[in-house]
Amino acid sequence: MDLEIRHLRAVTAIADAGSLHKAARVLGVAQPTLTAQLRRIEESLGGALFLRLPDGCRPTLLGHQLLARARSVLADITHLTAEMRAAASSARTPQLRIGSTPTSVLPLWTQRLGDRYPEAQLTAQADVSSNTLLRMVAAGQLDVAFVHEMEGTHLRVPEGLRLLVFLEREPAFLSISERHPAACQQTVPLQELADEQWMMDKAADGEWEILYRTLLAAGLTPRVLHGDYSTNRLLVTAGQAVTLCQATSPGADGVVPRRLEGDPIGYRWLLAARSDAQLVCVHDDLRAAYQEAAEQAPLYQAMGPLAFGPAPSATP
Repeated sequence: MDLEIRHLRAVTAIADAGSLHKAARVLGVAQPTLTAQLRRIEESLGGALFLRLPDGCRPTLLGHQLLARARSVLADITHLTAEMRAAASSARTPQLRIGSTPTSVLPLWTQRLGDRYPEAQLTAQADVSSNTLLRMVAAGQLDVAFVHEMEGTHLRVPEGLRLLVFLEREPAFLSISERHPAACQQTVPLQELADEQWMMDKAADGEWEILYRTLLAAGLTPRVLHGDYSTNRLLVTAGQAVTLCQATSPGADGVVPRRLEGDPIGYRWLLAARSDAQLVCVHDDLRAAYQEAAEQAPLYQAMGPLAFGPAPSATP
């Protein structure tokens, strides 16, 4: 026999009342019925939960161990029931709040989530800082966040977050003007970019540091101009700068993605939430959205299969 909620309520009622007779009155059952139920529970667990004394019942050591867990479980059930009843009776629409660093995967992901959860009010927020998004999830301002970590750096993950490795390594691509001399090549050596001005958003955690370090390691003296992503796009389109982009970037408005020879810079993609259940709710649609974005990216397929992490499980 498996323990059920009604069994836990019976045991706690006996402990609180101090006797089978008083507990039966509280539970609204006959004393023989409660006595028989307690006997079945004890037989199932393999030991006595109460000492039967002339003046009532007293928990045994096993009984105290069960009661400690039972009260916690019953409190959780009470809170869960209250939350679900409040949600069911509330006029407020259920919310699903997702965050992401800028990526072409985001609109495809939100479309799929909207189709899967039509009853939910879906909100999406993009931020160049992965650390900012992680803090928002930890603070309850977002439910989940899709973020990237530059290879060679470490994000500051708040305590209590559940973190799933979505993609172990995605190489960073080069974003250049379609009029750039290197635009005719699918793969560009770093040495051909020695005279270029690189533009990076300094708010993007670790990106400009890793780029600077990589260029120095290649023997180049980098010229780095800091600006936001919108300014980056304008200057790259005009041919005044080059920058990094993701492998899933389709390119647009006079800008084309090109692969860097040797893939010297990489991203690790992570999915963050406060619980495994939240990860489960969004993971499959994110995976499908990423694959759709990859199919639309002109150079992605030439890289071969990438190492995706395992799917999350809601089971501890």
